[in-house]
Amino acid sequence: MTTAPPSPAETAGTLLPLGPRVRALRTQRGLTLVQLAALADLSHPFLSQLERGLARPSMASLEKIASALGTSVVELLADERGSADEATAVSIVRADDGVIGGFGSGLGRVLVSGARRPFRPIEYTGENTEWGEVVAHAEDEFLHVIEGTIELELGGVVHRLGPRDSAYTPGGMGHRWRGADGQPYRLIVVKESGA
Repeated sequence: MTTAPPSPAETAGTLLPLGPRVRALRTQRGLTLVQLAALADLSHPFLSQLERGLARPSMASLEKIASALGTSVVELLADERGSADEATAVSIVRADDGVIGGFGSGLGRVLVSGARRPFRPIEYTGENTEWGEVVAHAEDEFLHVIEGTIELELGGVVHRLGPRDSAYTPGGMGHRWRGADGQPYRLIVVKESGA
């Protein structure tokens, strides 16, 4: 079963865990609310309400916030679902389960439940053949190609990766990828959780 984000009606009158996650990432990145608002092209008062759990962003706003924080929508949504006691619990995510959402130019499915895990494995599916923007985030990242062939740009150098090939990217290194042959591809991406 795919976990969808709760609707505004489901969360009306309750504090949302998304706000503290946005605040934690913002402070970890050394950004003020005003700076994040400028990076995300959103209003400072809206972000303040979001961080206090009094507002819920649209998917378009959530994508802007994720991009400004150097993370992805699927990671923010996955963090929204977890609780502190899940950090030490076993997590089993079945093939038809997991939080699914936008991740770069494709779709990500989080392969572990729980908000406070030291790393987050994500199944990524994509078809893009055009380069997206170079991404550099604070957390280390590992990727492993399951199906298809990709071109991975790391620090300006392009590497061609096929099934069973892997790459490790230290935090802060600019990177991006695209399909190398016009065919869909599938990766496992493992990221440090960050905050």
